[in-house]
Amino acid sequence: MKIRSVKFNVIMNFIYTVSSFIFPMITFPYVTRVLLVEGNGKVAAATSVITYLTMIASLGIPTYGIRACAKVREDDRKLSKTVQELLLINTVTTVITYAVFLLLLFTVPQFQEEQSLYAVMSINILLNVVGVSWLYSALEQYAYITVRSLVFKILSIILMFLFVKEPADYVVYGGITVFATSASNILNFINIRKFVSLKPMRGEYDFRQHWKPIMIFFASSAATSVYTNLDTILLKFIQNDTEVGYYNAGIKIKTILITLVTSIGTVLLPRLSHYVQKKNMEEFRKIILITVHFVIIFASAITVYFMIYARESILFLSGEAYEKAALPMFLLMPTVLFVGLSNITGIQILTPMGQEKKVLVSIVWGAAADILLNVSLCPFFGAAGTAFAGLAAELTVLLVQCWYLREKIRARIREFNIGKILLSLLLASAVGIIIKIFLPFSPFPVLCCSAVAFFGSYAGMLILLKEPFVRGLLKSVVARFLDEK
Repeated sequence: MKIRSVKFNVIMNFIYTVSSFIFPMITFPYVTRVLLVEGNGKVAAATSVITYLTMIASLGIPTYGIRACAKVREDDRKLSKTVQELLLINTVTTVITYAVFLLLLFTVPQFQEEQSLYAVMSINILLNVVGVSWLYSALEQYAYITVRSLVFKILSIILMFLFVKEPADYVVYGGITVFATSASNILNFINIRKFVSLKPMRGEYDFRQHWKPIMIFFASSAATSVYTNLDTILLKFIQNDTEVGYYNAGIKIKTILITLVTSIGTVLLPRLSHYVQKKNMEEFRKIILITVHFVIIFASAITVYFMIYARESILFLSGEAYEKAALPMFLLMPTVLFVGLSNITGIQILTPMGQEKKVLVSIVWGAAADILLNVSLCPFFGAAGTAFAGLAAELTVLLVQCWYLREKIRARIREFNIGKILLSLLLASAVGIIIKIFLPFSPFPVLCCSAVAFFGSYAGMLILLKEPFVRGLLKSVVARFLDEK
């Protein structure tokens, strides 16, 4: 089995992430305008419910499976045994979860009103068990993941334009989202025999070794889902589908940006787990420092830009009917930076080092903050209240994880030139605000002009101030260009 270089994997995952950014930019404006606020809200609420149930069915396997398989990937028999054990556990929990879902579908009034939508989207729960995406991530098969993803995204876009024509087609759109996210899982299962054997190993299975870490990761996922999925469900029950539609418009953009910022962490988790297993801590620390620099410089700029242009972004992507989504989006934008940093502290540092209990504690604190603020604010402020609760939750998670890592942070804090980054952001923000005030054009031209000016001035100022990370990156690019010449 060939394990590609980190550089190759980052490039592949970058292509995968960019496609995750571009495809919603194509589909979301169309869907929001066709389905309108209420139809979009119905699909968003159903997606949150199914995602929540899928998380329960998966337990903590999606994250734990990457680490467990990465540790034994050099031993074919141990790898096959681990995969079979996790598959069997996942199958049992999926059957139980789907039985619970069927009970809810016929007893909960809000679900009964949209039985067809929920029934179609529940296929995600069943297909999730055969996806074994955690195995492909552990084996760093990012070329396969990227190509597969691109094919199904293109097909789903074609289906959407062909069959989603009016507000009543929201059930069809729900089915297309299932196809886009889960149809490839069938290919994953067919392809799995290239890497592991599925021949039963009777008498060799040891399920007990997996239960404790799986349950810890599951508890983390359950707590995280409070402010990533349950908040949408609460908004539906406390308010209505229209408020969910506004909230979803803001959170959709946030999710795309977070995916862009945290993509590098997805690539590095199996490699970092492997380094910890081999006690190669020097390489471990080197990669962590690079990712921290990347996130601080990149995510802070994205956060500030989209806070300034929240309204224009909403109008461009969703239309004037969603103008009330601008405030929720503004409140959600700082989470791009918070999640980018907590992805490093939690997923890239604490998890590979086997300290997932500390990650769980931080997420429980975040979930508690989210529930308290949601219950307090949602009845009065609707989508904006839920957005603020999510913001507070993500900040709480980051602060708790930083507390656990305070000694390591103190030892490395001097390596970051925060002052130069803040000064560059201040200049870029001034440029962005001036353009916003003095260029009263339609949203798309304003976004194009402002993006070039904002990020151009930001990058130029970082180079002018000789920020070490940017300077080193620039030197590396120039040196490679000269070598190729």
